[in-house]
Amino acid sequence: MLLPGTSLHVLVIGAGSWGTALAASAANNTSTLLLARNEAVSSEINNRHSNTKYLGNLSLPLSLKSTTSIQQAIAHLQGRHQHQRLIILGVPVMAMRSTCETWLTQLQEAKLADTPIVWTCKGFEQNSGQLPHEIVQSVFGNQIPNTGVLSGPSFAKEVTRNLPVALTVASHSDITIQNTTAALHANNTRIYASNDVIGVEVGGALKNVMAIACGISDGLELGANARAALITRGLAEITRLGIALGGQAATFSGLTGLGDLVLTATGDLSRNRQVGLALGQGQSLDHILAAGMTAEGVRCARDALNRATALNIEMPITKAVCDVLFNAMPPLQAVSNLLAREAKAEWPAE
Repeated sequence: MLLPGTSLHVLVIGAGSWGTALAASAANNTSTLLLARNEAVSSEINNRHSNTKYLGNLSLPLSLKSTTSIQQAIAHLQGRHQHQRLIILGVPVMAMRSTCETWLTQLQEAKLADTPIVWTCKGFEQNSGQLPHEIVQSVFGNQIPNTGVLSGPSFAKEVTRNLPVALTVASHSDITIQNTTAALHANNTRIYASNDVIGVEVGGALKNVMAIACGISDGLELGANARAALITRGLAEITRLGIALGGQAATFSGLTGLGDLVLTATGDLSRNRQVGLALGQGQSLDHILAAGMTAEGVRCARDALNRATALNIEMPITKAVCDVLFNAMPPLQAVSNLLAREAKAEWPAE
């Protein structure tokens, strides 16, 4: 709980679309500083109260401040009780390791290593195949004890517009959950608590792969029945892998499982669905990526399949997506292969 007469100081690291959206949401509630890499982006946030590179012409709160200085970012947190500090890592999974390494040193030197930290990235790290919490553990160890993940069905532009959204913060640290809730749970934003870090992360990673599959189906004009089947069986795949990795079954029927999957597989703002649509309509992955369209599902599909294979977990939809993305299989052939699989029980007997 916040101490009487005090306010929370939030530092958001990463001024991309989601980092900026969360910073805007927090700035409506409490003192928030957004750390950007690009001076032009930071200047625009401070002077024009927008981030057109990532969020178009949407307006940001006048109270939101930005900097490119790590020293200013540290100063924003200093002099505050542990219950008055929060860091949100709004960087992609590919930048998690380097960001954690930088901030481990910075926080230790500033004697701020007890600051609660939550990350928002979704996916598996390329090469290592690690989930974000595994990256955090490998870098931080026990040196930064209060960590967690913030995830859920959300499009950055809608959050920036202050439209209703519900997110989950998962952590084994009470202060991390408390400070994240204090920073964001207000107005049209609801924050729910969980202790299932693994389940939340697996749901967030795999829903992107399933959204590509649904986009391919829609691009092939296979109909609403096919999309519903892919979402449902996709959720079964996510649940199987999540439980095998240590997640809790109930998590996958919640916001970060079913909720995030439905949003990403059907929403027009979903980049993963858009990539699938383009593939289903006959475009090559190289052409799609060259046009500037990126999606987390492309990056993590192969790593997800590798981890499933190592655990002897069957993931036919993920495999079909990988065949289309990386093995030059025509989308219609991948669909035919899925349909040709033998009949089986929907849920295996316990």
